[in-house]
Amino acid sequence: MAGREDRDTVTHGPRSPSAARAEELLDQLRPGGRDVRKVVAWLADAVHGTACLLDGAGTPLAGEPGLLADGLVTDLLAGRLASAALQDRGRHVHAVCVGRPHAPPAGVLAVARATPFDRPAAELLSRTAAVIELLLRADANAAAGRRLEQAASALRLAVLQLLMVEDTVSARRVAAGLWPGLLDTDTATVYVVEVHPDERERLTAECLAATGRQALVVRCPAVDGHVIVVAPAETVGRTLRSLVGTRPHTYLGGSTRHTLARTATAYGQAVSALALARVRPDGTAVYAERTHPERLMDPGALRAWSGRLLRPLDALPHHTRAELVATTRLGLEFTAVSTAQILGVSRNTVRARMERVERFLSADFSQLTVRAAVHLALNTEAVHGPAPAPPDGGVRLADLLANAALRTWAHELLGRLAADTRDVRGTLRAWIAAGGNAERAAHRLGVHAQTVREHVRGVEPVLERRLLTGGSDLYEVVLAHLATGDLEPPALDGWPRGGPGPLGRPSARGHE
Repeated sequence: MAGREDRDTVTHGPRSPSAARAEELLDQLRPGGRDVRKVVAWLADAVHGTACLLDGAGTPLAGEPGLLADGLVTDLLAGRLASAALQDRGRHVHAVCVGRPHAPPAGVLAVARATPFDRPAAELLSRTAAVIELLLRADANAAAGRRLEQAASALRLAVLQLLMVEDTVSARRVAAGLWPGLLDTDTATVYVVEVHPDERERLTAECLAATGRQALVVRCPAVDGHVIVVAPAETVGRTLRSLVGTRPHTYLGGSTRHTLARTATAYGQAVSALALARVRPDGTAVYAERTHPERLMDPGALRAWSGRLLRPLDALPHHTRAELVATTRLGLEFTAVSTAQILGVSRNTVRARMERVERFLSADFSQLTVRAAVHLALNTEAVHGPAPAPPDGGVRLADLLANAALRTWAHELLGRLAADTRDVRGTLRAWIAAGGNAERAAHRLGVHAQTVREHVRGVEPVLERRLLTGGSDLYEVVLAHLATGDLEPPALDGWPRGGPGPLGRPSARGHE
């Protein structure tokens, strides 16, 4: 029993001061610690003195600077000395290099105190230098990891921006280096995940981890709480729905499947579906394949009309034309600010490109009927490709709108508004005629601008289309008004090509 008690005494007896200090030093490596400033402060307290840490350039990182002369610091950092001990102004100073032997030091750790250094104090300095080296190396690795993630994030955004302007060849080249095979398919689905902006970084990391190399995951440059996912793989949708289902106040909108060249169209569909997802119990929605007005038009006639309207752009070099068309398609779908952020250019660049298209087409984009017509032509070209040059004359927009099936669809759509005792249809017509400007519409109607906004907002759920935010939904409603005769078709077909717009000047204002 006595032997056992002796062993217990040895095992559980009081620790030596050096052992206690060693344990405290190891505590600095725990996840809650890992701060070189705290380690330097702890060392100064442990040796009853002051301490200072310099980086590899001699710049103070922590503690009390000025413990070492500049010449001594230079010798230590140059590797001519591994350590130094001296007396200076009544103090005993010890310094050691922080870093591996035979390599440039990561820094210098120095301690000064009033009494000479004994062996435990010298060992504590040496061990602390080793701990600081680990912390500095971890910080450097973490910083390198952050720079790598920032570079990868910038590349993902660049790939998305190239897809948005239909440059699939360049997008594949950029993506091939980091994500081989990601864009080898011709089609993809676009998803937009919405979360509180404070949670977006975590959500982005979860989306990247969940989708692996099967999707392009990008923080939306236009909306702080959105993450855009371009998914060539069919399985990504299920993965994202599962991810959203586990998070409160998180929503998912998805497009139908499109070619990579139509990524911008798919993105617009995903944003539209997101509005529905916010009121769904599971927080997810996919863009509904409903009846679109262009599908009720004669395909050959529609393509011929689109080709004739866009023919002035054919005089441009291919790259310039593609850039102007892609920017205009996005600019007609979103605000100039959002378009600029999505494409990574300035707002003025977006406006300049759209104004150039206005001049070529002799169009005035401040008119919603004009925007709807050009949007129809650009989307037709995106689906079917450029049409061969049609003969002069031929199909006009009024001919396309005279289609019986289209008129039936338009009367049914706008007829839904008859149930409202207010004249919301008249308000909507005036608002469209005023270019989507509530103040001008209110002036024409003799009501308050807020009344116009409330009427327009109120018809959105009835028509099942977003109007105040602009884009495809709004243009479908505009085409419905043109088909029913509630509004006159724009005179795009008769304007001279290449000259100024109908107002004598271009205007790409749109919805700001």
